Amino acid sequence: MPDSAPFATSDHPQAAERLRVGGFTRLTTIDYPGELSAVVFCQGCPWRCRYCQNGDLLDSTAIESLIDWTDIRVFLRQRVGLLDAVVFSGGEPTAQSALNAAMRETRAIGYKIGLHTSGAYPERLRPLLPLIDWVGLDIKALPEDYATLTGVPDSGERAWSSLALLLEAGVNLEVRTTLMPDWTLDYLRNLSRKLAATGVRRYVLQVCATQRALDPNLPGYSIMPRELVEAVDPRLFEHLDIRGI
Repeated sequence: MPDSAPFATSDHPQAAERLRVGGFTRLTTIDYPGELSAVVFCQGCPWRCRYCQNGDLLDSTAIESLIDWTDIRVFLRQRVGLLDAVVFSGGEPTAQSALNAAMRETRAIGYKIGLHTSGAYPERLRPLLPLIDWVGLDIKALPEDYATLTGVPDSGERAWSSLALLLEAGVNLEVRTTLMPDWTLDYLRNLSRKLAATGVRRYVLQVCATQRALDPNLPGYSIMPRELVEAVDPRLFEHLDIRGI
């Protein structure tokens, strides 16, 4: 569950130090397209997606492996000019009220800001938009089918509201969908067409790694991922990418 503190902007110098960080990658070339990045993995997520690969980041109260923001701050200051960007990932970063302060501080040091999000909190995403240079947004399914994946009612409405918000704001956006093993060709066609119709231009399809999924009963693919991918008309998007095949 998200933290209980109200979500508000704070310029207090210690506000960022409340950010609960469950993991940290010092260098990556794949988490922010075209940029050398570090990744901050925020602890806690309100959803329990069946194919989730980051089960250790779901519990917001976990403290065993938390990393102090002060240590990350030192690292980032030492890497100015060597790294281009910092990506806040998770878990679900927007579940934490300290995210705004952490992004502000990171931007002030001199980094571009990336965000990986499920779109679970559109109302919390909105005030972050002036701080963000790039977003990777997970759109998991058609809105009416979200609860079967996340276990949370109305999660689809929230995610698609976040998509509309990002498109309206003109943020540099990549939308990603993980291919569910029980999807049909028609389902993926309908989903991709709906995304294109909303204005999505950069779309990424990802293979579901069922052997590491949160749900141990997730079935294997009945239609091979390559066949599913071929159901998507590449002319719908300016950029269509496939990961995991």
